[in-house]
Amino acid sequence: MLLLILSWKDEPTMDRTCPFLDKIYQEDIFPCLTFSKSELASAVLEAVENNTLSIEPVGLQPIRFVKASAVECGGPKKCALTGQSKSCKHRIKLGDSSNYYYISPFCRYRITSVCNFFTYIRYIQQGLVKQQDVDQMFWEVMQLRKEMSLAKLGYFKEEL
Repeated sequence: MLLLILSWKDEPTMDRTCPFLDKIYQEDIFPCLTFSKSELASAVLEAVENNTLSIEPVGLQPIRFVKASAVECGGPKKCALTGQSKSCKHRIKLGDSSNYYYISPFCRYRITSVCNFFTYIRYIQQGLVKQQDVDQMFWEVMQLRKEMSLAKLGYFKEEL
């Protein structure tokens, strides 16, 4: 992994086919963002990649009527990504869509762990993390991968 980071750091790219990102997609990102509602899961991955996904707590805003069906979007008691009856304390919005999708804490943690990884990678690619040496970068990437691994196993902080 250290060699992959070294080669990627020289010419950072967001192209998922580069060896460094390909490994992380295969081992962490795809498993973390695989949900039973696969079409919505694919849209979530695309929004995360494009940095157009927003997550907000439920209950702090007035409930808006949306065009999508209640089954598709879930609700405060049904997760849109898993279809399971769960208490959904957050909802997501994909891009410029007016639809909100209610998500369980389990799904939220999986999505945010991937978002945290992408944020860090984008910062490097944009030159905002220049001063970090490769060892620091390696350990930060490993910590973010650990967070994704814990999320996909179902471990998440209860306060989410």
